[in-house]
Amino acid sequence: MSRVLVIEDEEDLQQILDYNLRQSGCEVSSAMRGKEGLKLAAQQAPDLVILDLMLPDMAGTEVCKQLKADPKTRHVPVLMLTAKGEEIDRVLGFELGAEDYVTKPFSVRELMLRVQAILRRTRTSQGEGSQIFEFGVLRVDRAAHRVWVQGEEIELTALEFRLLTTLADRKNRVQTRAMLLDDVWGIKVDVATRTVDTHVKRLREKLGAAGEYVETVRGVGYRFAESPSASVA
Repeated sequence: MSRVLVIEDEEDLQQILDYNLRQSGCEVSSAMRGKEGLKLAAQQAPDLVILDLMLPDMAGTEVCKQLKADPKTRHVPVLMLTAKGEEIDRVLGFELGAEDYVTKPFSVRELMLRVQAILRRTRTSQGEGSQIFEFGVLRVDRAAHRVWVQGEEIELTALEFRLLTTLADRKNRVQTRAMLLDDVWGIKVDVATRTVDTHVKRLREKLGAAGEYVETVRGVGYRFAESPSASVA
């Protein structure tokens, strides 16, 4: 049974989410404040956090930052809820490591489809078993969700990790931005394709010397290099 933590200060919405999540077979815990939610997440890491960005005691963005900074909850996917609909807010949410972003008011059915998509990806990832991928200065342990570059471990969000492994699995095959949005996020999300560019840029920065393995194909998208560059091998 998947455990879902809902951090939402609107009592009516919290009850609706609680009911629908339980109906879908999830174990649900709820918090109306950010600090309370962080405490619950630290006590037992959930499989998913549904997080409202507009909380009474602290910004949801700060809650997300703290979740991603804590080794116990860094791997936990976050689905953000907010009344804000501007693209800059969506991009900020993804930059903080959120898996998905839903703008209020929303269809409960659509939200549940997104929740199930995230939980399905999580279960698939956990069931893969130990798989080590080595490519030049890059080493990836899929089961442990760990990445090393030149022997030094780097920290990636769950979404960044999936972006990296998706590109690596399709080595030397061009992936359009639309394909990456569909395959990495798991569903067709309503965001501009430059969100992909933002994530690739951040991924490259974190990968450092291995960043050039992710190549830009101008006007099309991205691909993972066929072989390590001689300059970093």
